[in-house]
Order: sequence, then structure tokens, then C-alpha cells
Amino acid sequence: MDTQETTVTILLLGDAGCGKTTFLSSLKQRSTRQPSSNQQIQILHDSNQPFIYDIRFSKKSFTVELYDTAYPNQHWSTLQPDVVLLAFDISNRDTLSGLRTWRQDIIRYFQHGHGERIPVMMVGLKRDLRVEGDGIIYPQETYRIAQELRCDRYAECSAVTGELMAETFEDLARLAGMSTTEKGGQTEGGCVVM
Repeated sequence: MDTQETTVTILLLGDAGCGKTTFLSSLKQRSTRQPSSNQQIQILHDSNQPFIYDIRFSKKSFTVELYDTAYPNQHWSTLQPDVVLLAFDISNRDTLSGLRTWRQDIIRYFQHGHGERIPVMMVGLKRDLRVEGDGIIYPQETYRIAQELRCDRYAECSAVTGELMAETFEDLARLAGMSTTEKGGQTEGGCVVM
């Protein structure tokens, strides 16, 4: 087993109000202990960044440093992430549309050579707010958009109810862990849905 400490930097991008901070706070709280369904999530603050998670996955241990775009003293484009997490609010179509701009920013700031790509995971937040109606965003639509944006993975979850949080974090940890290998975390093509 590899005993060398590896750190993976993950940058979380998405429009303001899409649920990024609640998502990170829920991840942090769940990594320290399993909350009950009626327990309040303690919201992390920008001064807590980077958010640190120690991961043991597939017989490999590594540290994940997660940065949120709201951090006031560090412009996100100056970071050198190993993985980018694109987030949107499932109940707000504008945040889904905004992912195209965020994806262009990833290309502009982090992909400097021909064929150079950074692993990208798209995550739909606030799954508990998906309701039937005219503006509903169905999973099939978001999966198609994840493919168009050349994302390596797609998942959705609810930080408030905890629905699919463990699965989303596991998939993020898998992608982060893959980025520490020689082959890297990018997929050969297509998008994996979790």
C-alpha cells in the first residue's frame, strides 16, 4: 500500500445560491459523524476554506482540499485544481444554463494545451426541491447536458435530506482518487451517471 500522502484539490463552481455551501457543509458534517434526519446542518463559512476531507478509498488514502467559488480572498482562477465540480440547483433552470459559462471558464483557465483536459463532475443540488410542473428539470435532460459539456461524471443529491449524499461523495472520491494515478481521472468519453 502507498503510504505517501497525496492531496487532491477540487474546485466547486456554480452560480450563487445553487446550494454549494450547504452541500460542502453537509459533506463535512457527514464525514465527521452520521447526522440524524432531524439534525440541522452547520453551515461552513468562507474562512473555513479549503474544506479538508481525509479519504480512504480502494485501499488508497489521500486528502481532498475542496474550494468554493465564494471564497473572498482567493480568486478561483488562480488555483490549480486536479478536479472541478460543476454544481447547479435542480429547482432553478437558470443555474443549469449557467453551467455552459462555467465550463468555458474551466477551458480558459485550466486547459492550456491541445488535448489537455481536467476531470469534471457535474452535480445537481437540492434534489429535494424537484417538483412536477412546467419548469421541471428531469434527470435525462441534465445527463444530456453533462454529456454536451464533456463532464466525466454526473450525480445529484440533497444536502438537506441527505438523499444520495453518500453516493455523490463516494463518486467524487473515486474521481479524486483516479486523478492521483498515472492514467488520471478523465473518462475515455461519455459520462458516468451515479
